[in-house]
Amino acid sequence: MKLILTQEVSGLGSAGDVVEVKDGYGRNYLVPRGFGIRWTRGGEKTIESIRASRDARAVRDADHAKQVKAKLEADTVNVRVNAGTGGRLFGSVTVADIASAINESVSGDSVDKRTIVVGQPIKSLGTHTVTVKVHEDVEATVNLNVVPA
Repeated sequence: MKLILTQEVSGLGSAGDVVEVKDGYGRNYLVPRGFGIRWTRGGEKTIESIRASRDARAVRDADHAKQVKAKLEADTVNVRVNAGTGGRLFGSVTVADIASAINESVSGDSVDKRTIVVGQPIKSLGTHTVTVKVHEDVEATVNLNVVPA
């Protein structure tokens, strides 16, 4: 089965790629979860629009990625969350919360929430570290300071 990927799938490809997968994998996993759509001859326009949006979001090149990495690693990002007594959070800090905090503190380039990797769920106040995939080859380690709102 030929599919056009709408999102990045690890081990398979990135958004806009045309991939050949087993029928069951495509029909039962990729298509229902919105990771891909069936490939058709008219789908070439879809591929171009997906690639254009991906290129607009992506960092231009490796040199620019290193500059963005330096900005991200330069200072600590404060994330404000609701917390109870003893420093326990109501829920956990999500990647969307982290992305919005990074985008507020770092001027210029924006960080997409899909590029943030959180090792363990953040469920307490204090300092934590997360990884941001700035480029295919460049990863930045960002220090977070989780503070009560």
